[in-house]
Amino acid sequence: MTITVKLVSRPHEIEQVRALCRQWLDWHWDNYPDDWPTEGNPMDRSRFGSILDSLSELHARPDGGMFLASLDGQPVGCVMYNKAGDGEAEFNRMFVTEAGRGHGIGRLLLDQMFEQMIKDGYHKVMFSSAIFLTYAKAMYEAAGFKSTPHPAGFPTEWKPYVYFMERSLTA
Repeated sequence: MTITVKLVSRPHEIEQVRALCRQWLDWHWDNYPDDWPTEGNPMDRSRFGSILDSLSELHARPDGGMFLASLDGQPVGCVMYNKAGDGEAEFNRMFVTEAGRGHGIGRLLLDQMFEQMIKDGYHKVMFSSAIFLTYAKAMYEAAGFKSTPHPAGFPTEWKPYVYFMERSLTA
């Protein structure tokens, strides 16, 4: 079994990331809790489709990047980041397919992304995620992330469903 993680730079790799994001969207809606609000959901299919169309611009070098993980040559995971503020980055759309799970690929994606963020001059990284993804939160905590309060202006109706975390990139 061969696992590779690389910084995306070629058009066909961007398309592989988009395909993984589409799988992530399908997985999300197949597993989405029934008691959550749907209005204003960032995973709305049309809203998400617009984001996918803009991935190259949203995560363009040198302020951002996209990573693609492969298992035996098959794309199985991705993560991306962009500038969030002075010395701060935000990552999002981290996904590992069911075929890729259990091999440490999520952690490899994070570690490669952290290394690139440091090279890019970032000193802190943050993100938000859904509370129903409990296994993911455990991985983020193991990677050194700490919970943070919801940012000012975050919609009140979504606060019970979303958490925020951040991590220093300096020793």
